[in-house]
Amino acid sequence: MVPSRHRLCYVVSSEMTVAAFLKGHIASAMDDHEVFVVVNTEDPECLTRLGISATLLRAPIERRISPGQDVRALWVLYRLFRQYRFDLVHSVSPKAGLLAMLAAWLACVPQRVHFFTGQVWVTRHGWRRLLLKQADRLLAALTTHALIDSPSQRDFLVGEGVLPSEKAEVLGKGSICGVDSSRFHPNAQARREVRQELGIGEDVTLLLFLGRLNRDKGVIELASAFALLAKRFSDVDLLLVGPDEEGLMPRISSICGKTASRLRSVDFTNQPERFMAAADIFCLPSHREGFGMVAIEAAAVSLPAVASRIYGITDAVVDGVTGYLHAPGDVHEIVVALVRLVEDVTLRRKMGNEARERACRDFSQQAITRGLKAFYEKISLPCR
Repeated sequence: MVPSRHRLCYVVSSEMTVAAFLKGHIASAMDDHEVFVVVNTEDPECLTRLGISATLLRAPIERRISPGQDVRALWVLYRLFRQYRFDLVHSVSPKAGLLAMLAAWLACVPQRVHFFTGQVWVTRHGWRRLLLKQADRLLAALTTHALIDSPSQRDFLVGEGVLPSEKAEVLGKGSICGVDSSRFHPNAQARREVRQELGIGEDVTLLLFLGRLNRDKGVIELASAFALLAKRFSDVDLLLVGPDEEGLMPRISSICGKTASRLRSVDFTNQPERFMAAADIFCLPSHREGFGMVAIEAAAVSLPAVASRIYGITDAVVDGVTGYLHAPGDVHEIVVALVRLVEDVTLRRKMGNEARERACRDFSQQAITRGLKAFYEKISLPCR
């Protein structure tokens, strides 16, 4: 058994990562260990607001590459790690991971764990792809253990020579935190309220995309597919929920043309389950994903998915059972899959029910949290 009260430190670049992925893990870890969370925030009460009683430490970790700021963040992390003498540092997200693992290695932290959740370089070309891939290789080399949030992503990273197979592990059947089925579930009241708020009729078949709006998420192709679909069906709308990171909404509206009036958009939300409850079909046309956790959350709300056939998503969606998979970027295949689900309500409901059953059975939050606790025990934290 792992000796109690070791010092564990989670490192992330944003409060959103803590809220979305780490709350359950932190609560579980605090049963046995002294837990700290390093995050880039100006709010000294950000953990308290999330109901987390771990110790907050702050470091200026930016998501985007910024050499001067990155060196400063590295120095801050190194000093924190030397000061607190952590037994384990666990990072999430690429930038936070690279800085945290380097600082932890320099500070001689005995256990260094990073959670791989998707690779930016997959959709890049030339020197950018090479540089970002080498950064992931360096990150992997600095870890003592690596967690990956889907089996297919693990196979990809091992096949690409980023990670040795003996260092790469998946919790359960995949995901970073699992799905809370008491939060994500069908909700008739939320369905009515959201549709009333957005002016969407009860008889409308609502397609939903939820996530960051950028090109890698395939939202341009989704808009093109919706424009074609909307010409055929007068009772189909599209809802996009998430921050517009690349200013794509004007282009998306232009692609939709005369059907743009049936397009709705909502900025960032901390209640994704409400919008999922209002929808009928979930769309995830990404070009890259580590796992597609949002697809599992939508599945728990009984939504069938139309999603890209790429590593990560193939673990989240069972083609022909909980939804349909299409080639990434293939507008025609997206349309064909959507037509099947729009036309056949019985099929849609059957797939939605299968999706919820699988999400609750294979990807429960409790199971993944237990898996991480067992992982910590297995790696045998050193005695202090």
